[in-house]
Amino acid sequence: MSTHPAPTTITVATAAPYDVLVGHGALDRLPALLPAGAQRVAVVCPESLEGLLDRVLDAYPALAEEYDVTVLQIPDGEEAKTAETASACWDALGEEGFTRSDVVVTLGGGATTDLGGFVAATWLRGVAVVHVPTTLLAMVDAAVGGKTGINTDVGKNLVGSFHEPVGVLCDLALLDTLPREELVSGLAEVIKAGFIADPAILDLVEATDPADLTADSPALRELVERAIRVKADVVAGDLKETAGAAGAAHPGRETLNYGHTLGHAIERASGYALRHGEAVAIGCVYVAELAARTGGLDAAVVERHRSVLARVGLPTSYGGEATFEELLSAMAVDKKARGSVIRFVVLEDLARPVVLAGPSEDDLRAAFEAVSR
Repeated sequence: MSTHPAPTTITVATAAPYDVLVGHGALDRLPALLPAGAQRVAVVCPESLEGLLDRVLDAYPALAEEYDVTVLQIPDGEEAKTAETASACWDALGEEGFTRSDVVVTLGGGATTDLGGFVAATWLRGVAVVHVPTTLLAMVDAAVGGKTGINTDVGKNLVGSFHEPVGVLCDLALLDTLPREELVSGLAEVIKAGFIADPAILDLVEATDPADLTADSPALRELVERAIRVKADVVAGDLKETAGAAGAAHPGRETLNYGHTLGHAIERASGYALRHGEAVAIGCVYVAELAARTGGLDAAVVERHRSVLARVGLPTSYGGEATFEELLSAMAVDKKARGSVIRFVVLEDLARPVVLAGPSEDDLRAAFEAVSR
């Protein structure tokens, strides 16, 4: 019998509400989430998780007994997020006679969730999808909110759609074998949620020995739940990221992009060798420095970005080979840009995000120099 509390249910209250279950044993709810009438289940899973997929299928024999199960094996990481991989998945669904009443299940990290969600969104103009994230990053970010996408040669996630899941199962037991550096990477999105909306997250990180943030840790569970609630609240108010405007009282869903404008640029410049969370951590420090120059963000808040992120082992400065000019060019084609205007989410203070549109190149360069080494 498990010694862990029952999974917590967090409802994402959009027009098509769904539940996110967080805790050990959440995966047990998978059969109950599959839509009534479904005959086929397509499991999108990266090659590296083949062993985990076998364990899941062995644990739930009813899946194979009650459904025609098709495994869509995809490459690991960002290599999966291509039009070619999506096309191969579509072909497989067609060969299996996959209909609109059937269901896709994603089992993997954020890239798997993005790609699998995109395949579900585009097959027959949309079939049901259940996300089973296996990394901390995917649990608190990619699996919640309905954003799906693939990459192109020009940039990250530039092709995609909004397609909400029918449910998300964040089983913390799946984090047991996650490499430490991947867990740390996921903490970047958790800490981001603390800066934009819930400073109690920052307090908890500062009060907890980083070595105690493990899959079995009550502190990690609380951090995950808090981060998901932040995202659920933001998404419920602005699903398709249409509310944000420069000078608006709140940027809406665009708030969740805090740290991502530079983060995506340096992630792509590294050929995705830099983990998403590592890139976002640097991006968060960058926009804090930018806010200090353009809006007078208090120096103590800027420094807190560095101290909290560094405390868990995340980078706070950029030492890659890309130049400022190269990164500026990449930021100019970011999804958040409007016309020729680069937009950033910055803070006026803790939990007070605003949109900064079109900062001067001098300010952009000065902030970059502040995070360069």
